[in-house]
Amino acid sequence: MTLEMRNITKSFGANDVLKDIDFSLSGGEICALLGENGAGKSTLMNILGGVLPADRGTISLDGRQVEFRVPGDSLSAGIAFIHQELNLVNDLAVFENMFIGRELKGKFGLLDAKAMCAKCQAVFERMGVDLDPRTMVRDLDASYKQIVEIARALLMEASIIIMDEPTTSLTEPEIQRVFAMMRTLREQGVAMVFISHKLGEVMEICDRYTVLRDGVMVAAGKVSETNTDELARYMVGHEVRTESLRKERTLGEEVLRVEDLSQPGRFSHISFSVRAGEILGFTGLLGDGRSELFQAVFGSAGKYQGQIYLMGQPVTVRSTQQAVDLGIGYVPRDRKENGIIKDMSILENGSIVTWPKNAKAGWISWPKVRQAFQREVAGLKIKMDGEERLIGSLSGGNQQKVVLAKWLNAGPKVLIFDNPTQGVDVGAKEDIYDTILDLAHQGMAVVVLSSEAQEIIRICDRAVVMYHGSVQGELRGDEMTDQEIMRLATGGETVERVAVSG
Repeated sequence: MTLEMRNITKSFGANDVLKDIDFSLSGGEICALLGENGAGKSTLMNILGGVLPADRGTISLDGRQVEFRVPGDSLSAGIAFIHQELNLVNDLAVFENMFIGRELKGKFGLLDAKAMCAKCQAVFERMGVDLDPRTMVRDLDASYKQIVEIARALLMEASIIIMDEPTTSLTEPEIQRVFAMMRTLREQGVAMVFISHKLGEVMEICDRYTVLRDGVMVAAGKVSETNTDELARYMVGHEVRTESLRKERTLGEEVLRVEDLSQPGRFSHISFSVRAGEILGFTGLLGDGRSELFQAVFGSAGKYQGQIYLMGQPVTVRSTQQAVDLGIGYVPRDRKENGIIKDMSILENGSIVTWPKNAKAGWISWPKVRQAFQREVAGLKIKMDGEERLIGSLSGGNQQKVVLAKWLNAGPKVLIFDNPTQGVDVGAKEDIYDTILDLAHQGMAVVVLSSEAQEIIRICDRAVVMYHGSVQGELRGDEMTDQEIMRLATGGETVERVAVSG
């Protein structure tokens, strides 16, 4: 199937979101759709998916002009949209999810599980995937859940699949599993739109690219004829820094110290400290226990063994409210599940932590709350139409900045960032890095948890590498390299340990 979108234009009130966009796609091709959050990518794909109508422009499939009034029209034409938030029911089996709303029935109107499983199995064989259709979705890892979504699209005879940030929550082995399946589908003539902020993945899996910036198509071409630096420059409109951002700083007193912290089955015998003005990184592979460790430090993971010290004083953190009162802040990795409250406004989300200190006799002083939030809006460069709008009206990068504003308003002594730039574009990522560096410069103790080695290398003064719930080694300054981090993260010993054991 060949897709042609011509002169697509869309406005919301006075805001021109798309301006005469041309986009094309051919069967057996993977095209990256790139741009910062708010560039218009989702709006363009929502028009293709029948979610939104275009104000002007045409869509043609195999040379025939079509019009999609509702998502069902797009799906019937062979176009499937797999959103970043997977639409699966954990308490149903794979085959039940794939046929939900379109169940096959046999005699007497009973569900024909055998027939549905057989059709699912045929799709899995086409994809080159070994998966039992009767497996419960809750028992699948993230990559197989993504694969089930793609299989469901193929079951509905989709020829074009739109994939929105499909690898955000995946480990490297899981990403490669999805990529292998995508290559198989490409060979079978399926066309795919790959929306991602991970430019390295674009270079690995995509054939072509289209870049949007501020609702305008600014670049398009073959992936083989470009590189990540050029793509990043197209996306933000200027050169993007790639150098290390570490700077020499005068460190203050020890703020947080952890001694022999353990939680059976999650992490064991962890000891570390971080000083005022220091950026300490924690990295490793998914499942290494770093998130669980700092959830315990923040009081959200139940009882632990060992001792936590804050400003030299022993503390026992049993709740998140106690952690906040002690001066510990935590920016969670799963923004949508744990960082924002979808039914609250931007202002409410960006200030909720400070409500108790801005309240008197149970009444919140909104002028104080608003003044403090507006200060953070300016400092973090949060883009929004109005602070009273729902948080969901913002792009992912701006939502993350609101979460950060919430904690900056609280003025913590130590701030923990769990994958702070997950799912944000390159421009917002640089803004967040600048904020982290500024916080350290102002004397705050900062801990950054990240699966991206380059993120740790660029901004952290030193890095603790974890493996299977334990500290495998610590690296400082120029010792922090992709190769050394990966070696430790996969169970290798530090150079010092090797020397001692030899």
